[in-house]
Amino acid sequence: MDILFILIPLSVIMALIVLAGLWWAVYRGQFEDIEDEGKRILEDDD
Repeated sequence: MDILFILIPLSVIMALIVLAGLWWAVYRGQFEDIEDEGKRILEDDD
């Protein structure tokens, strides 16, 4: 039972870190143009 006092706050902190990373990626424009980025890797630059 004592382990729950460690695991529950730890999981909440980890979830907040993941959500902060997702928020940062969305507002920095990481997901704006995902179709063209996938096609760009197949194009030849020469």
